[in-house]
Amino acid sequence: MFLRRTVLAGLAAAALHFAPLAAQAQTMKAADVHPAGYPTVVAVENMGKKIEAGTNGRIKFQMFPGSVLGGEKEMIEQTQLGAIQVLRTSLGPVGPVVPEVNVFNMPFVFRDIAHMRAVIDGPIGQELLDKISASPARLVALAWMDGGSRSLYTKKPVRKPEDLKGQKVRMMGNPLFVDTMNAMGGNGISMGYGEVFTALQTGVLDGAENNPPSLYTANHYKAGAKYYTQTHHLIIPEILVVSKVTWDKLSPADRELFKRSAREAQMEQRKLWDAAVAESTAKLKAEGVEFINIDTKPFYDATAPVRAKYGAQFAELMARIDAVK
Repeated sequence: MFLRRTVLAGLAAAALHFAPLAAQAQTMKAADVHPAGYPTVVAVENMGKKIEAGTNGRIKFQMFPGSVLGGEKEMIEQTQLGAIQVLRTSLGPVGPVVPEVNVFNMPFVFRDIAHMRAVIDGPIGQELLDKISASPARLVALAWMDGGSRSLYTKKPVRKPEDLKGQKVRMMGNPLFVDTMNAMGGNGISMGYGEVFTALQTGVLDGAENNPPSLYTANHYKAGAKYYTQTHHLIIPEILVVSKVTWDKLSPADRELFKRSAREAQMEQRKLWDAAVAESTAKLKAEGVEFINIDTKPFYDATAPVRAKYGAQFAELMARIDAVK
């Protein structure tokens, strides 16, 4: 009887000893506006698997893609409060708090995709992540994500700025982007993304601008935008952040695991993105979309006033970006 009591007491003590470890197990919400299967979603899901393996199941990710937890603004607010733990977001909502990130919104601030990647992979990229993390935004920025290169798609072929005269082209709702299109020779129209298809069909718009996967998935080519002019006028990276509320509760070892896994996600997402661009480009060509290669210098020169107007405060940073090989 005594032995049985001793064994039971030992088991009870062991249960109490391990109870805190069990209580520490956590499922983190990871969110994205992009749908399941999208490169950013897949990369973050794989990051979660690495963290789960690295913590022996103590930390897991549950992915919420496709804006199921709200738009970017709402999800950022939830992340700041700690209701969402991991978020992939665009830079737009971060700009008001960390103005330096707005430098990436400048037209032609990057020569091409390779130049952009060299910048975000290097010291400048890390500096801006650190600025976001140190800011009052209550977000810890761990990695960059590739948002693609934006080019023109129109109903008539465009090879030089003069070809855009009188053409109404949808731009994202930011005065900088509207001014960019106006400087390039067109008539920039701020309009919600969901309205573009009908606006192209009805002639309210003559074109829009985005990356090949977006052109394909939104079916805008079916509304008459059959010419894809590779201006690459905007190349805007995105970020992967963790809620500061969550970060402050992580151990130093867990933080290092998150940093390392996020950096690996940055590189994995890039490969997934390149594959998505190649696949959608092939599908668009099969649908009759003509891809037009041009000399981008006339468009670069035409947008110099935009960089001067919006980029004056970032002159030194823009010079450093330009110097990256």
